[in-house]
Amino acid sequence: MNTEHVSEPSKINLCFDNRFTRELPADPETDNYRRQVEHACYSRVQPTRVARPRLLAYAWEVAQNIGLSRAECESDAFVEVFAGNRVLPDMDPYAMCYGGHQFGSWAGQLGDGRAINLGEIVNQGRRWVVQLKGAGPTPYSRQADGLAVLRSSLREFLCSEAMHHLGVPTTRALSLITTGEQVVRDMFYDGNPKSEPGAVVCRVAPSFTRFGNFQLFAARGETEVLQQLLDYTIRTDFPHLGQPSPAVYLAWFQEVCRTTARLIVDWLRVGFVHGVMNTDNMSILGLTIDYGPYGWLEDYDPKWTPNTTDAVGRRYCFGNQPQIAQWNLAQLANAVLPLIGHTKALEETLSGFVTDFENGWRSMMAGKLGLRSFEPQSDDELVAELLAILGLVETDMTIFYRRLGQLEFDGHAFDREQADAGALPEPLLDAYYAPEQLSRAHRTRIGSWLRRYAARVRADGTSDETRRKRMNAVNPKYVLRNYLAQLAIDKAEQGDAALLHELLDLLRHPYDDQPDKDAYAKKRPDWARQRAGCSMLSCSS
Repeated sequence: MNTEHVSEPSKINLCFDNRFTRELPADPETDNYRRQVEHACYSRVQPTRVARPRLLAYAWEVAQNIGLSRAECESDAFVEVFAGNRVLPDMDPYAMCYGGHQFGSWAGQLGDGRAINLGEIVNQGRRWVVQLKGAGPTPYSRQADGLAVLRSSLREFLCSEAMHHLGVPTTRALSLITTGEQVVRDMFYDGNPKSEPGAVVCRVAPSFTRFGNFQLFAARGETEVLQQLLDYTIRTDFPHLGQPSPAVYLAWFQEVCRTTARLIVDWLRVGFVHGVMNTDNMSILGLTIDYGPYGWLEDYDPKWTPNTTDAVGRRYCFGNQPQIAQWNLAQLANAVLPLIGHTKALEETLSGFVTDFENGWRSMMAGKLGLRSFEPQSDDELVAELLAILGLVETDMTIFYRRLGQLEFDGHAFDREQADAGALPEPLLDAYYAPEQLSRAHRTRIGSWLRRYAARVRADGTSDETRRKRMNAVNPKYVLRNYLAQLAIDKAEQGDAALLHELLDLLRHPYDDQPDKDAYAKKRPDWARQRAGCSMLSCSS
């Protein structure tokens, strides 16, 4: 795709329905100034025009979902619309009102401070909300400007699509457009602000409703609005549950718990760390939403967090994500309790989350090891020992699992004598950042586990070929490592989007061997260990 030369202005043909603004209570105030908004689900607001919008990239699969052709996506009209410069006649732009817990503390009203929903599109029987992030201030912007920088926008655009192709539920990204304007940000909140290129990313999802939407109305005692929102949500996003009633409200909460459990299992499968699992960043559809200081677990360390704000408490570290998800669901349960009225039923559902997660996690681990199924009596200990081994020395999680699938066990026992001597199979060595740190004790322990794993594979009756296919289907070869995203940012800030396009194409096929792209499957380089954007990030965007 060449985004340097777009066509002359043309018409963008989209079918907007705007059910959200039609059926839910609106903020009666139409002026765009910061304020507390009560008894309303949203405020109407117009995007802020930008000086010189330029299309950097778009995802053609997302364009197809909402009914746009490639020609439309490469037109001047597309750039004007999805930069926020042109509002189509059928659009009804608005920002949602919600609250949430941030780092465990109630924050009150938050809302879409730099996101503006252009409206809802219905295409081929599916509903999609189209949202601009970084399109200017809203009544919920508080002290901020409602804008976004290229750095964070590119990261969100790429990761949204990378997660989708990994099979992880997520919001999608349609386009990434630079604004031709500068935005001042203090990246690490250390008193060193600087100007950065501005950008707008267009996000697409069936719904952007969060746990915090329900929490705010419950906290304010606005029960009527709370029920209106939940009834709307069930009729629009969960119609299979039936007409709203206390029993259906409970069934809805049960489904939110199940989809959230599946989401967290997928995060752990691919080594993803969200970084800011506040309740206002939790989707009621079980989607990954709001890509801020996320990161990919390269060195296997369950206590790792990519978020500088979380560096001390590590509330949102990799290993805490299941417990935080349950805690967030408990806050949602408290919010809808006035409509359900049965505390015990909600408590039982929250306990069911633990069961769903544990079952899903075991099934996921069986897949990562290429087994037919998970046998708790033997496999709980096998997996526990594996995770302990991964943490012994700096081990690249993605590479380890992918290389584990290359080992061959057919027709013979794993070489016990070799393992006892501390010799590890060659394919695995590349997973270690400092192989020289593997002591004889480490190597012997790893070798002992490999023998047990080989015996388990043979008992499973699984051939090497079958096991490898299973493992390669769930253990990606390519993930959006932070340093890769940062390299694309560096080039894009200089006006070169080639690496952005290359990574977007690469990440469309994360499980496939792409021999000419092997450089992107290597360990994080040493220069990226401490560099800003490659190791730790902040919420600044």
